[in-house]
Amino acid sequence: MSSAAETAHHGHAHGDASHGGAGSHGTLKSYMTGFVLSVILTAIPFWLVMADVLGDNRTTSLVIMAFAVVQIVVHMIYFLHMNTKSEGGWTFLALIFTLTLVVITLIGSLWVMYHLNANMMPMSAHDMQHHMPAR
Repeated sequence: MSSAAETAHHGHAHGDASHGGAGSHGTLKSYMTGFVLSVILTAIPFWLVMADVLGDNRTTSLVIMAFAVVQIVVHMIYFLHMNTKSEGGWTFLALIFTLTLVVITLIGSLWVMYHLNANMMPMSAHDMQHHMPAR
């Protein structure tokens, strides 16, 4: 189908903002805002690690993970154009469902690994000798 015929058939051109929902395509300003935010959200954790600003590895790791979560949200909003209006909200609902499954899986895995040692059956000295590899 030609471009003119496709425009007449669908009622709008591909470059039209109404194609795929209102505001489905980003502007140069939104892409630049996303890019600047991404650079800042990458530079700050890099600086925290290189200058050893916080002094504690665990605190630094938690702050870096928080910056990573914020950067994921920035990418989803400014580059993937995910919001509650796109495709009738189904993409956002699918994202929430996926995040719920990921969180349940991660928390469950960490809980099992943390409690694994306490919940293991103790081995007697006889069992330990019996299961040791032969030398």
